[in-house]
Amino acid sequence: MTKLLTVILNYKTAEMTLQSAKAAVREMAGLDAELVIVDNHSQDGSVEAIQEELDQADWAKTLPVRLIASDRNGGFGAGNNIGIRAGLSDGSTPEYVYILNSDAFPDAGAIKRLVDHLDTHPKAGFAGSYIHGPEGDAHVTAFRFPTLWSELEGAARFGPISRLLRSKAVPIGVPEATQRVDWLAGASVMMRTSVLDQIGLFDETFFLYFEETDLCLRAARAGHETHYVRDSEVTHIGSASTGMKTWTRVPVYWFDSRWHYFSKNHGRVYACGATLMHVAGGLLWRLRRVIQRKPRADAPGFLRTLAWHDVTALFRPLPGKPGAVGDSRPLTAAEPPAEEPV
Repeated sequence: MTKLLTVILNYKTAEMTLQSAKAAVREMAGLDAELVIVDNHSQDGSVEAIQEELDQADWAKTLPVRLIASDRNGGFGAGNNIGIRAGLSDGSTPEYVYILNSDAFPDAGAIKRLVDHLDTHPKAGFAGSYIHGPEGDAHVTAFRFPTLWSELEGAARFGPISRLLRSKAVPIGVPEATQRVDWLAGASVMMRTSVLDQIGLFDETFFLYFEETDLCLRAARAGHETHYVRDSEVTHIGSASTGMKTWTRVPVYWFDSRWHYFSKNHGRVYACGATLMHVAGGLLWRLRRVIQRKPRADAPGFLRTLAWHDVTALFRPLPGKPGAVGDSRPLTAAEPPAEEPV
């Protein structure tokens, strides 16, 4: 039987994380599976609250459940890497790892369908779910890899350009059927550990955003596909930990992640080209805003901050010293931090 490890990352959302864990445990019934919750250095009482629930709740005793308290907040990728590296409680490596957001709740059959899909599609390295909101509204979570042209298309928001470059746009909408995609948002994604052994884990240079894009790109370059599995459905609240929905300014780590993605995977010249394309599209959009009196679509100062950030990034040293980047380390290279047993 397939051995599955589910990893849920908590950051200051203990109650919601426990709801997500409870839903995951319910959907792992009948599977040879375990659950690891990683607290990403919340320092708000999350560790104590989660551990207390795991000690007392009947649902947490139906299969092995562990809590790991990280001693730092290294971001989404670093936190999930801790859970992945922890492996199964007997010290073995699972066949599949399932990454589930703390504000995501698997619907009936969601996890089993991802397992079945990977079992029957050997070319698929990763498989992700159809994501919808609490009211049933579909979320766009399937994408193409970013390129120079997608930067222009996304920033310009201009019908003729979007029609001309529709095959380059990063979002591909909500697929009506299971299909291959370039990359998936990381709210509900199952991964083969054999693929992770080959390409490495999440690149920890990314604090937040672009880490799953980078991981899927590395998998694709190694010959592995990413599949969107329509009949695996997951309810997702979205941005519960990051507060993205209430941003008035885009945080620096988003700009850092974007620059690192382009410069790492395509080189600094390409990264500069991507920024120039985005600035060109953004200026066109701003001209149309003035002429047509359209409402603001970006955070205040976004385009200016992007341009200045990437100019200064040209003079910063490249990341990637030993131990700094997750994709430089194989799955079994490091010992996990001490666990807090249930």
